[in-house]
Amino acid sequence: MTTNTQAEAKAPRTNFAKNAPKAFRALIAFDAAARDGLDPTLVELVQIRASLLNNCAYCLHMHTNDARKAGETEDRLHMVAVWREARHFFTDREQAALALTEAVTLVSEDGVPDAVYAEAAAHFDEGELARLLALILTINTWNRVALATGKVAGTDERRSAV
Repeated sequence: MTTNTQAEAKAPRTNFAKNAPKAFRALIAFDAAARDGLDPTLVELVQIRASLLNNCAYCLHMHTNDARKAGETEDRLHMVAVWREARHFFTDREQAALALTEAVTLVSEDGVPDAVYAEAAAHFDEGELARLLALILTINTWNRVALATGKVAGTDERRSAV
């Protein structure tokens, strides 16, 4: 476990929000547009799964807390990492979204298989599917921003951002 002293000892990295404010605001707008009309619980499940796959502790901490605030249960939060073995915790729609999240997040491994895409398309209308894809793209971008800039889990900086 990293202590505050260890976290503070890291070499400082750029503050993305402060030093690239136009890009930061554009990403916030993209994220907001992606979420529009999607179930908030589903949004958090997708963000948690991508953050797990990307090993982004900062985003994982943030989105598990957000999921709790949205009414998500501890049981389901614990099962996101192993959702394929715990399918009964998730609806078919959520499973389709989680599978698509994995395929897009790990796109360099196998691309996005037709069967995964077709399953998602069976559960989401065209607009929802497009926004779900946008959501997956945004969380993957946020994960990379957090990892590249050395964000520390437990320090939710959204309130102090540009």
